[in-house]
Amino acid sequence: MPLVGFRRSFAAYFTTTSPRLQGALVLCYDGCMTEDRLIINRHVAIPWEELRFRFSRSGGPGGQNVDRVATRVELLFDLAGSPSLTEEQRQRARQALASYLDAAGTLRLAADSTRSQWRNRQEVVRRFRALLCQALRVPKRRRATKPPPQAREERLAAKRQRSQVKRLRYVIREE
Repeated sequence: MPLVGFRRSFAAYFTTTSPRLQGALVLCYDGCMTEDRLIINRHVAIPWEELRFRFSRSGGPGGQNVDRVATRVELLFDLAGSPSLTEEQRQRARQALASYLDAAGTLRLAADSTRSQWRNRQEVVRRFRALLCQALRVPKRRRATKPPPQAREERLAAKRQRSQVKRLRYVIREE
């Protein structure tokens, strides 16, 4: 089910920090988070009810706040049982995100980089969206192409020229 008006609402690119997608540009747009769902791409939107969040205390910076407030956010998504994905999409995501899945097929992502639970939650949702978007991307099929005859002839002429240069380097011994 394509999402209406999806292409027109693209607004920004951001760079992901995930080690799996190191430096990849991921396409995002203003409306990727609505009240009832998270839009992954033109064909996939995941309802917020399918995402579970767990909060715990995080290490690192935070001063006195670090011992009192649960700022670490863990996102759990049941990839194996999600009704939002087709079987083909589920299989593609399962292969691409195997290192993020547990034995039950649940995707786990955690964020504890900031002192704010809200910002950590936004970060983990952004990473989840980027990972799933990348995992669901269907690679283009490679079309076999044949080099044009002129290019082939130029390549062979260059090889003949190189062969001639090397042949002239030989030392001829007279006995």
